[in-house]
Amino acid sequence: MSRIGKMPVPVPAGVEVTIEGSSVAVKGPKGELLQEFHPRMSIAQEEDGTIVVERPNDEQFFRALHGLTRALINNMVIGVTEGYSKTLEIVGTGYRAELQGENLVMSLGFSHPVIVKPPEGITFEVTPRSGLVTVSGYDKELVGRIAANIRGWRPVEPYLGKGIRYQGELVRRKAGKTGQTV
Repeated sequence: MSRIGKMPVPVPAGVEVTIEGSSVAVKGPKGELLQEFHPRMSIAQEEDGTIVVERPNDEQFFRALHGLTRALINNMVIGVTEGYSKTLEIVGTGYRAELQGENLVMSLGFSHPVIVKPPEGITFEVTPRSGLVTVSGYDKELVGRIAANIRGWRPVEPYLGKGIRYQGELVRRKAGKTGQTV
């Protein structure tokens, strides 16, 4: 049996979970999420408030889906209570970011500034002088996608280490040209 899938999902106080067939809606203090799951996966709420996911049989497909379904429901519950965030570092001479209203405006060495508009449920925070940009929200997938899109504007290059990276990301550096001796 899936070790992840058989664990119940605890539902904290202040979170409403609505299960209708194969769709699960989670509403909490930070927002509301709705997701459809495979119709053959059995999702139920116990009397003690926890959510339990069960699979129809032991086929490989359903064993994989069992843990995934439980993890996605758990991420929804954590997202509406605590929220998620990813921090990006902007490294390089002349590279910087600032907030204009709720939009993120970055100077990344292009002829024009790059403007990123946050979708609903996403907020940006910029720490001036340190080059840190924090993407926050209650949907884990959306936070990760927006952070990856921002990083995609100027990925870290291996020679000088300039670009946008996740905080704590290790960048493999390459040696440059050594010069020619006569």
